[in-house]
Amino acid sequence: MTGVVITGWSALSSAGVGVDALAGRLAGRELSAVPVSPGVGVGHLYEEPLPAPDGHALADFDVRARLGRKGTGSYDRTTALAVVCCQEALREAGMTVDDVTRKRIGVVLGTSLGSFKSTSDYSRETLVQDKPYLVNPMLFPNTVMNCAAGQVAIRFGLRGVNVTIAGGALAFLNAVRYAGNVIERGYADVMLTGAVEEYTPHRAWASHLTGSTTTVAAGEAAGMFALTSPQAPVWAGSRRSARILAVSTGYGPGGGEQAERALSGCVNRVLRRAGVDPDAISTVLTCEGDEADRREYGPVAYALGHRPRRIMAKRLFGECDAASGAVALAVLLAAGKDGVAAEGLSMLTARGADGAVGAAIVKGYADAGTDRG
Repeated sequence: MTGVVITGWSALSSAGVGVDALAGRLAGRELSAVPVSPGVGVGHLYEEPLPAPDGHALADFDVRARLGRKGTGSYDRTTALAVVCCQEALREAGMTVDDVTRKRIGVVLGTSLGSFKSTSDYSRETLVQDKPYLVNPMLFPNTVMNCAAGQVAIRFGLRGVNVTIAGGALAFLNAVRYAGNVIERGYADVMLTGAVEEYTPHRAWASHLTGSTTTVAAGEAAGMFALTSPQAPVWAGSRRSARILAVSTGYGPGGGEQAERALSGCVNRVLRRAGVDPDAISTVLTCEGDEADRREYGPVAYALGHRPRRIMAKRLFGECDAASGAVALAVLLAAGKDGVAAEGLSMLTARGADGAVGAAIVKGYADAGTDRG
């Protein structure tokens, strides 16, 4: 990909729904030195026991209040978060979906495995129901990994490319790279691109038992970005929030030092592809949660040759797994909503437990003006 422009975006996080909620949570904070937030009380959300009384969930989220009753009765939480977030992103971009444009708007959504709860609940039904295993067939669609992306397309009448990428920690960067390739090859003019992860007992316990969240609580989030080319038609949105100049992913088998070398290689590749001097990178947004954790920041600083400011969005919004990268980008854009931090060059990084790594360079525009050059 040669770079894509963000003409509109939105995020759902423990801060609330939309750009303003996220910007409000960040207002007045020094993002490079935020303390770890415990989240909010989540005990009332589910009858099942949870590993901790607090988490980073949208405790008062009500999909019917946002979208109405029609068509939402079958949504699981992952689908509800994704659809509402896309609605907000389309509104922020000022994009009208009609018979002319709908064929040129696609969706690419990153995830870990779809809705863990929906899949688990359906599997359980096949074991506990009386023979001949009378499972409610209405439960099945939500077990399909691409359910959320499909429902987004159905809700808004989008007929372009529709893709779900199961990439874990790398899901968002993989989604951005995929979207960029689709746009560059002319298959779509706009790709609603992002990632989603729900907070449920299943994910909370999975994070707790695998030790993937040592300093931050489990969370949920959705982040969606309207991506297009700088030469896109006017209907794709005239305002620019930022431009993603380049994305690179890699793999270091077994993790450890091999993953560190792979991440440094990703950094070098995105700098070369974007034509950016390493010294121009002022901020790195990593998916780390602990100040002492340097598994991403260390290789990045080594490749850049200096130590840029580090922002760890997980410390504010929890372990959001596949959606962590989308949350990090949303934090960067929300912090710059009033010209605070967006202008300049930043880098997003991600690293999975299996050794998968990735990096992207983002050019922010503090004025969010109309020139998308």
